[in-house]
Amino acid sequence: MNGPHDVGGADGFGPVVREGSGEPWHLRIHAIAVAGMLSAGYGTPEFRHAIERIPPARYLASSYYERWMTATASLLVERGVVTSEEVGDAFPLAGPVRAPRLPEPGSDVTEPRFTVGDGVRVRNTHPFGHTRCPRYVRGRRGTIVRYDGPCNFDDVEAHSDGKRLEPLYCVRFEASELWGDASEGGTVNVDLFESYLEAT
Repeated sequence: MNGPHDVGGADGFGPVVREGSGEPWHLRIHAIAVAGMLSAGYGTPEFRHAIERIPPARYLASSYYERWMTATASLLVERGVVTSEEVGDAFPLAGPVRAPRLPEPGSDVTEPRFTVGDGVRVRNTHPFGHTRCPRYVRGRRGTIVRYDGPCNFDDVEAHSDGKRLEPLYCVRFEASELWGDASEGGTVNVDLFESYLEAT
């Protein structure tokens, strides 16, 4: 989905502030998040999508582990492990899931369509659900530089009770292709699933 989490290549946010690690409450939230995954039966893609669904103003004002706290509470409420009354109104939950639930994950795709050296273009799609395709590469042309084999397709797992394998590639983009002639040059490598790509 397009949301405040997808800011790759954007500017104007000021310097990156590195948060300290190992704060006692950070460790507690990490433990609660892992316990939530185990007890409620959701995986990392669904957890990431809960973070993506945090209202934009709150997302941008929250720290890394505050986002984890909101996502965990939201999924535990949605899975019926706790009620919204039990969570209380200390912070808002994530927004609703807009993508439909997939009844079946579909068949695994194990034979790659592309090979190293192939030119590809990233499909310019804007899904309502979870995706691992960054917005700044959509519609852009690149070159396959590595094939990583069939991997678990996060976009399916986030919206299905099952999983589906799909070829994963490392695609190299010229900086000028992504950000125009004003870019400082160089290249950017992005890992992308086959469903995101089309031949050029």
